[in-house]
Amino acid sequence: MENVFVEKFADIKILKYEVPGFDKFSLQKKLYIYYLSRAALCGRDILWDQNNRYNLRVRAVLEQIYKTFAGNRACQDFERFVVFLKRVWFSNGIHHHYSTEKIEPGFSPDYFQTLVWQSDWNGFPLPDNAERERLFREISTILFSSEKEMKRVCLDPDKDVIRSSANNFYRGLTQLEAEAYYAALKKEAGENPVSFGLNSRLEKNDGKIVEKVWKSGGLYGAAIDQIIFWLEKASEYAETEYQKQVIEKLVAYYRTGDLRLFDEYCIDWVKELDGEVDFINGFIEVYGDALGIKATWESIVNFKDHEASHRADVLSQNAWWFEQNSPVGDRFKKEDVRGVSARVIHVAILGGDCYPATPIGINLPNSEWIREIHGSKSVTIENITYSYFLDSLGNGMLEEFAFSEEEKARAREFGYLAGNLHTDLHECLGHGSGRMMDGITSEHLKNYYSTIEEARADLFALYYMMDEKLLDLGLLPSPDAALAEYDAYLRNGLITQLTRIEPGKDLEESHMRNRQLICRWAYEHGKADGVVDFVSRDEKTYVRINDYQQLRNLFGQLLAEVQRIKSEGDFEAAQALVESYGVRVDLPLHNEILARFKKLDIAPYAGFINPEYELICDESGNPVDVRISYTDDYAGQMLKYSREYGFLPLIND
Repeated sequence: MENVFVEKFADIKILKYEVPGFDKFSLQKKLYIYYLSRAALCGRDILWDQNNRYNLRVRAVLEQIYKTFAGNRACQDFERFVVFLKRVWFSNGIHHHYSTEKIEPGFSPDYFQTLVWQSDWNGFPLPDNAERERLFREISTILFSSEKEMKRVCLDPDKDVIRSSANNFYRGLTQLEAEAYYAALKKEAGENPVSFGLNSRLEKNDGKIVEKVWKSGGLYGAAIDQIIFWLEKASEYAETEYQKQVIEKLVAYYRTGDLRLFDEYCIDWVKELDGEVDFINGFIEVYGDALGIKATWESIVNFKDHEASHRADVLSQNAWWFEQNSPVGDRFKKEDVRGVSARVIHVAILGGDCYPATPIGINLPNSEWIREIHGSKSVTIENITYSYFLDSLGNGMLEEFAFSEEEKARAREFGYLAGNLHTDLHECLGHGSGRMMDGITSEHLKNYYSTIEEARADLFALYYMMDEKLLDLGLLPSPDAALAEYDAYLRNGLITQLTRIEPGKDLEESHMRNRQLICRWAYEHGKADGVVDFVSRDEKTYVRINDYQQLRNLFGQLLAEVQRIKSEGDFEAAQALVESYGVRVDLPLHNEILARFKKLDIAPYAGFINPEYELICDESGNPVDVRISYTDDYAGQMLKYSREYGFLPLIND
């Protein structure tokens, strides 16, 4: 699949990814992937509702308009409406997937009324006219008000991040009340505590704080029951008995909401290494919660790339060496490196918070005590990174923003390999490295935890990219490959990632903050020695690295400090580091970069459309094959998912 591009709108491009070798799999393996994929799509509504309490209502109304509007569909206003809907689909709600700010519709409230009046509402979930009218007024207010639901995740240290966030994790209480509630639970928890609050909405009703747990028979139960159904179907075709045990434990957790069962599932999942097919399914990442407590629902289904996994296997086998030779303080290093497993994978389906935008690497589980005692799994997603690579060929970014011909040549020769190795180091060893001091958890860093953790993993990867050990292990073909990764990281962290930010805005997303933090800190601390500098040529600004070895030393110094901050739960130091280096944007530089980028006509964000799977049965209804196809119809897939996987009511309170 050489042509991965599907379409472009606003600041987004949609790509395809190939699932290599699927047609050659056995029927059992195809069916295992197929049923796991169905389970991966069933939690879509959960994520939409988690992102904002109005999202499901908004989506239903916008889609009904899109399908039935009888007015002029060729006018500019309707084209703007379609773009807005596509952006809402992409972000799984009304807030931008990266900045988390509310997406501006691009058309007027009056035109929205025209859209409503000239659409067909027969068959809509709310048949009563009065109910629908109230819904339309509510949605108009939500979409167009400059005071309602403005930011999905607020990280501003001067604000109550619960009251100022538009996500649907908390109702009727303050940040201090939420923090006190979970602090009390943890105080009584003892050794190896569960991840309190991971799978619930916290509410204050009539002065009483209660948790509404996401489980079968509880909140989101209708969708979770569907996830359970398809997981149990998948279990019938599992590759091993142990895989069946893992699925059974996950199902038990979904039925009860018991976080202790979730921990047991995570431990079993970490130990399951024999199967070729694997999956993630559940309430996993906490980036969407400013307090880093509540987890959004996500899923991927994947299988191992045996050839590419060689580099991950080598890293795993040498994890102890990397831990012991890390520049961090000895008391922050693991005394024993256990269960570090890594593989390079191809995804077969993306779901929930991994769709349409997806990570390129994953390291799980997130529970620190499980990682320290039982280990973790790390993956680099090869078919996703390859699609990005194919899309980048000849787009002009390298030519516009790389300083020298040597830098461009290194990028063309080594950029893809070096980038994948950085991801391997980040996921396999970076996230899995280091240890927490007794009694310290991620919640000690509050809204700065995600940025600090991503910085720690990136710094680990950057520090070791230039280590001779990688050459000795045969993971890098040349020292120039490491230089290519340093070039790319500094170029992105200081310049090109600014193409994703609107003029005058600060950095909000944790990964973007992490990258600028590292690069700005290294620039400022190496300024006296000229390690890195900004150079101007033809009225254009570039980043130039003058001393790669000294830059590596700076990365090591910062890694030591970031590990200390995490290990000790030093909130004040985390806040100072992130706010000083990771948040503010140089406005004149930003304006210049945006002007240069605009001429390239490239969308700064990308996401993926999933392949389609069709179950083929014989005359008796027995499955005989699973057929894969690759669609170019982004809107069609979104409408299909709403139709086939829309299990939750519009008002899900």
